[in-house]
Amino acid sequence: MRISWNWLKQYIDTGLSPQQAAEVLTSTGLEVESVTAHEPVKGMLAGVAVGEVLECAKHPDADRLSLTVVDVGQGEPLRIVCGAPNVAAGQKVLVATVGCTLNLNDGTSIVIKKSRIRGQESNGMICAEDELGIGKSHEGILVLDPSAVPGTPAAVQLGLVSDHVLEIGLTPNRTDAMGHVGVARDLIAAINYREGQALELKLPEVSGYAQDDEALAVKVEVMDALACPRYGGVTLTQVKVAPSPKWLQDRLLAIGLKPINNVVDVTNYVQHELGQPLHAFDADQLEGGRIIVRKAATDEPFVTLDGVERKLRTDDLVIADASKPACIAGVFGGAISGVSEDTTAVFLESACFDPAHVRRTARRHGLNTDASFRFERGVDPEITVYALKRAALLMQEVSGARISSGITDIDHGRRSRAEVKLRFAEVERLTGIAIAADAIIRVLELLDFRVLDHNAQSLTVQVPAYRVDVSRPADVIEEILRIHGFDRVPVPARLMAPPVLHEALTLETMRRELGAHLAARGFREIMTPSLVSTERSVNSGVAGTAQLIRPSNPLSSELDALRPTLLFGALQAIAHNANRQHRDLRFFERGRMYAAASNGSRETEALSMALTGKRWRENWRSTDRLADRTDAQEEIEAILARLGLLVQAHWVDCEHALLDSAAELLVHKRRLGVLGTVKQKELKAADVGQPVHYAELHEEALLDACRANAIGYAEVPRFPSVRRDLSLLLPDATRFDELKRVAMSAERKLLRDVSLFDVYQGDKLPAGKKSYALSFILQDAEKTLTDEQVEKAIGRIRAALEKEAGAEVRG
Repeated sequence: MRISWNWLKQYIDTGLSPQQAAEVLTSTGLEVESVTAHEPVKGMLAGVAVGEVLECAKHPDADRLSLTVVDVGQGEPLRIVCGAPNVAAGQKVLVATVGCTLNLNDGTSIVIKKSRIRGQESNGMICAEDELGIGKSHEGILVLDPSAVPGTPAAVQLGLVSDHVLEIGLTPNRTDAMGHVGVARDLIAAINYREGQALELKLPEVSGYAQDDEALAVKVEVMDALACPRYGGVTLTQVKVAPSPKWLQDRLLAIGLKPINNVVDVTNYVQHELGQPLHAFDADQLEGGRIIVRKAATDEPFVTLDGVERKLRTDDLVIADASKPACIAGVFGGAISGVSEDTTAVFLESACFDPAHVRRTARRHGLNTDASFRFERGVDPEITVYALKRAALLMQEVSGARISSGITDIDHGRRSRAEVKLRFAEVERLTGIAIAADAIIRVLELLDFRVLDHNAQSLTVQVPAYRVDVSRPADVIEEILRIHGFDRVPVPARLMAPPVLHEALTLETMRRELGAHLAARGFREIMTPSLVSTERSVNSGVAGTAQLIRPSNPLSSELDALRPTLLFGALQAIAHNANRQHRDLRFFERGRMYAAASNGSRETEALSMALTGKRWRENWRSTDRLADRTDAQEEIEAILARLGLLVQAHWVDCEHALLDSAAELLVHKRRLGVLGTVKQKELKAADVGQPVHYAELHEEALLDACRANAIGYAEVPRFPSVRRDLSLLLPDATRFDELKRVAMSAERKLLRDVSLFDVYQGDKLPAGKKSYALSFILQDAEKTLTDEQVEKAIGRIRAALEKEAGAEVRG
C-alpha cells in the first residue's frame, strides 16, 4: 500500500523525515518496504525560472524566429532565439537556462546548451507546456500571469510540490491501516509512547455538515442484513462533474491513482484517507428512485464499469434499483449507473458488507478492486456515516453540490465491541520481557483501547471497532509489543530453537525425493503396462518360461505375462515418441518387476531410467553430443550422492541378457542395480532406431543401504587443499571407477577426491590404448601439506596405478 508523506502530515504534526517515520512504522509492524521521491514533473524543472521578455524583434535571416532579450532575475538579461509565434515583449514566461535538463512527456529529455541559430546567439529556451512536461500544448510558449516575478523558480511559480511515497507491505489482518489516518494513528502512538510526546491525531472535521434541501430523496431497502450489516447513503444535486482541483489530483497521483473526475476522485480520496470504500451512483439512472440491497437472481445479467457482461449467481449481493442491478456490492460498479460528464445528481453510498460474501463474489468473477480488497478483510462498522459526511462535504467543495436529502443509515449490526481480559503475567510469558502495568495501559489507551477494569494481576479492555482482527489476549499482547517496539526486545545470550523434524525415511518418501531429483535433471516420468509378451521375454533371455508369472486368462498373446523388467515399457515409450519427431528423451519409471519363486512369486520395487538422443535440448550457446553410457552412470551416481551412498558404491562388470557393456552397482557388497546400453536386437524388436542407455535400481535394496548408512559431519577444513594432475596411458578396457578405487586405496589418509577431466583416443596412441588425464585433491585436516608430503602421496598413487591398472604415466 502506498502512503503519501505530504498527505500523512495532514493528520500529524511531526518533525520526522520520511525515512525516520518509515523506521518507526516498520518497528511497529507496518513494514515500510521502500521510501521513494515523488515528483509531479520529473526533475522538478530545476534550472527553469520565470523570465520577463524585455525586447522582441524578428530574426533577420528567418521569418519564423524571433530575437528576444529576457530578464530571468540573474544579472545580465539573456539573448534567446525563440520560434514561438506568440512571443512578445512584456510577457512573463518560463525560461530553461543553459545547463538544465527538460524531461518531456514521451520519456525523452533535452539538455539546454548555448548555441547559435541562423547566426544569432541563443542562451536558453522560452518553453511551451509540452517542453516543460506539464501539458500537451505546443501551439506557443506558456505565458504567465503578469504578477509573476522574474527569477522565481518554475516549480514555485507553478505550485509543484515534491513528495515522498512510503510503500508499506501490509499484512492481511491490518485493515485499520488501509488508509492514511490509520497509519498516522500508529505513528502517533509509537512516538508518544517512546518519546513521551503528546501528538494528537487531527481527524478531518465534519461538524460543518448540514443538509441544504430536500430536492431529491432515494428510498433504501436492505433485504439481506447478514450480507449487509450497515448501509448508509445521501443524495447530492446540482453536481458539476469536472476535473478535480490540483491538490486532489496531486494526492491521488502520488499514491499511483489516475484522477478521473471530481466526484469519483472524492470517493477514492476518502477511501485512501479513512479506509472506507464509497460508491457514487448517477441518481438519475436509478429507476424508481430506489436502492435495494438484495441477492442476485440466477444468471441475472450485469454489465460492469469495464464493459463486460457478467452472469450473476444467487449468492452474489447486488445494489439494485427498482428493476435491475446497479452495482456488485463491495466489488465493482455498473456501466449504466456510473458517474459521467452528464451527471448532475449523485447518490453516495457508504456501507459495511460481510467479508465472506465479498470475497466469494470477487473470486468468482475474477475481480480485485481497492474496495473488495478492504471489504474482504473487514472495515470499521462505526465509520460508515462519518465517511459519508466527509465525502459529501468534499463534493460540495470541489463540485458545487448541494446535500439534498437526509442521511439514510440502516444498521442491522446489533454489535458490541469485543472485550478481552489480559493477565500481566501472560504478557511477560509471551513477550519474554517485563513491561510495567502502567506502560501496558498507556500503550492500549494510545491505540484507542478502553480500559474497563484493572487490578494488580490483570486488566479488561474494550477493543476499538476498527480493529476487527483483535479478539484474544494474544492479539492484545501483539499490540502492546509492536508499540513498545519489537526491536527493543533484548536478544538473550542463548537462543533456544526447536528441532527441525524430517519425515521418516520410508519407501514412499525416498520415491518422492528421487522423483523430484530426476524431474529437476530433465527426466520425465512414464507409466507403462505391467503386462508383456511371454515370447519376447523368453527370446530376449531375460527370463525363462518357468520364471515368468502368467495370468490365468490373459487379454492377448502380446500381454500374457507380468513384466520381469521395466525395460520393455521404456522402449515402447521411446518408440512412440521417436515416431512423433521427439528423439531426445530422458525417461524414468517407478514400478514392480515380477518373477516366479519357490514360495509363489517375488515382486521387486524398481526405478528405471532411459536416455536416448542428445544429452540435453538444443541450445544456441553450445553444441551438444549424443547421450552415452557414461551419462546414464553419471545420473545414477548423482542419485547416490544425494542419498549419501556414493563413497561406498562401486561398479562391477557383468553379463546381462538385455544390455551391452553392463555393470552391476554394489553398495556394501549388496547388488543395488544394473547399468548398460540396450542391445541392438532389443532395439530392433521395439522398433527403436537409435541407441538407448538404461539403468535399473532396486528401490528396497537402495532403502536398506540408506538406513544402514551412518550420517556423519565434519568441520569445514581450515587448511588448503592441493591439486596434482597425472596423464595416464591405459588399456582400452580400463574404466575410471577402477582407477579411482586403486588411487583411494593407495592413499587413504590424504586423498580426498579423484576426477577425470580429459580423455583421448586416436591414431597417435598405440593400438588398444587410450589416454586419461586425472586430477587428485589432497588435504590434511590438521595442517598445511608440504611439497614433500604431496610428492610422496602422489608417488604411492602412481605406483599403485602402474602395478594394479597397467597404467603408464605420460610426460
